[in-house]
Amino acid sequence: MIEIWSLCGLVLAGISVMSNDAVQTLGTFMASNRKTPWWRLWLASSLVLVSTILYSWFAYNGDISFGRLDKIPYIQVEWYHAMAPAVLLLLTRYGIPVSTTFLVLSAFASTVVFEKMLVKSMLGYAIAAVVAYVFWVVLSKYLDEKREVNPKHVRKWRIAQWCTTGFLWFTWLSHDLANIAVFAPRQMGAEYLIGIIVLLVATLSYVFYNQGGKIQEIVIEKSSTSYVRSATIIDAVYAFILLYLKQLNNIPMSTTWVFVGLLCGRELAIATMREKKIKEVFPLVTRDFLKMMLGLSVSVVIVLVVQAIS
Repeated sequence: MIEIWSLCGLVLAGISVMSNDAVQTLGTFMASNRKTPWWRLWLASSLVLVSTILYSWFAYNGDISFGRLDKIPYIQVEWYHAMAPAVLLLLTRYGIPVSTTFLVLSAFASTVVFEKMLVKSMLGYAIAAVVAYVFWVVLSKYLDEKREVNPKHVRKWRIAQWCTTGFLWFTWLSHDLANIAVFAPRQMGAEYLIGIIVLLVATLSYVFYNQGGKIQEIVIEKSSTSYVRSATIIDAVYAFILLYLKQLNNIPMSTTWVFVGLLCGRELAIATMREKKIKEVFPLVTRDFLKMMLGLSVSVVIVLVVQAIS
């Protein structure tokens, strides 16, 4: 029997994860394909989403989290557990890129696991920032992202972007599906599986129809993210960083921190090469970092509340 609070948490987590975190992965895809009907982008993304969920379900014996919840055992879900994704959903409406992993999993994880999640996320932020900075400093010497792509090569870049986005979407889901699956049994039955797929596909349709919502502004305000070539390069770098961190260990981590670190390193690299001034970039970088700290603060409060109640 599906418990009421488990069901509420599952629905809220599914909606909030797709609304808040999915834009990290699909934001550049939407920004650089504005002329493409939203439903085509949605169908392509939904195909990858469903395939990824089914792959994990079969490969991990009914677990759709890719084993990310091995150190977080299933417990009876109470109202205060469902409170976490509700808070995330509220923050999403104001365009705050908080960490879904911290906000949701902090209500279930022990203090030790929470600390490991925090350390890995900080490491991910640092790796993404450094890799992005070095990569774009080198890249800028050979490629001017401000220049338009040769019309003869536009189609090739478009195909490359769709493939790269699919790979990134799969890699990202292998991290963040844990934030939804934590509300369900680790070996879920077919009814859970079908319900989650329907929920996520439906929510994803709203995200594409709404062009990403407020969270999308974080992507659009960065340099050249609406260009197909730049979007493809960003997605490729982000995907390989996530893949590396996925293989590092099975501790859940904040993909939001990795994404913000990537954009931070990229913007600083562009500023270093004098395409933008540091004083113009600093407010963007600082604002995104402060939003992450806000999310972390809320997560710590949730941990304290859950420990006090339980």
